[in-house]
This record gives sequence, C-alpha cells and structure tokens, in this order.
Amino acid sequence: MRAMEKIGILLGVFAGAVAVLYWAWTSSTELGVEWVGVLGLILAALLGFMIAWYLWMTRRRLDRDPSDDPLGEIDEIQGEYGFFSPHSWQPLFLAGSAAIIFLGLAVGWWLVIIGVFFAVPAVVTWTFEYWKGPHAL
Repeated sequence: MRAMEKIGILLGVFAGAVAVLYWAWTSSTELGVEWVGVLGLILAALLGFMIAWYLWMTRRRLDRDPSDDPLGEIDEIQGEYGFFSPHSWQPLFLAGSAAIIFLGLAVGWWLVIIGVFFAVPAVVTWTFEYWKGPHAL
C-alpha cells in the first residue's frame, strides 16, 4: 500500500505543478486566466492527495499488507471476494434499462421515463432476490 500512497502523492504534486504552470501560461495572454483548466488541475491534485491520505489512514489501522513485503507472494493477498449470484438475470435487465435511460438522454426525455419504468422493477427484484424463493439465504 505504500507504493500506492506514493503514486497518489506523485499525482497530486504533478497536477499541482501543472496547475501553477497553466495559470502562469494563460495569465500572460490577452484573454486572461483560463479558470476551468486551472480549477480542473487543482481538483486533480486534491484527488491525488486525497487518495494518498486515505491509503495512509487505512494502512495505519490494518495489519501489514502483503504487497508491502518485497519477498511476498501473490497468493498471500487472497481473501474473501464477496458474494456473487451466478444464476441471476437481474443485472442483465438493469443494464438494458440503463441503456434505455442513457439513450433517452440523447434522444428525448420520454425515453428516460420508459427506461425508469423498466429500471425500478429490475432494482427491486435484484435487491430482494434472495429473500424468497429457491435461492433464499
């Protein structure tokens, strides 16, 4: 995790330096400073520092991470991956309704309403899929 922290700090420092250079470069033009780019680069720098800070705080609270050991093996990182339902059709229905919603953003709002009409039951049935029936937990 230390390597990822260093990458976050490097990203923050780089984006901050580029923001300063971009501000200086655009302030020398007759149109003035281009604030959208400067603000975007400042936000990118803050994002890099935020990632580094989160990883540092997480590393302090947890035991030693196997990825920090230079002699560590890949299989030392394995752990619980979570619960996945191999038989569920609901993600397919939800993806289809999301595609209709996003197409509606380009075509017309009436198609968004139709997509929401399909998305709400897909989300509800996916959420409550394991409460009843043959696959209940």
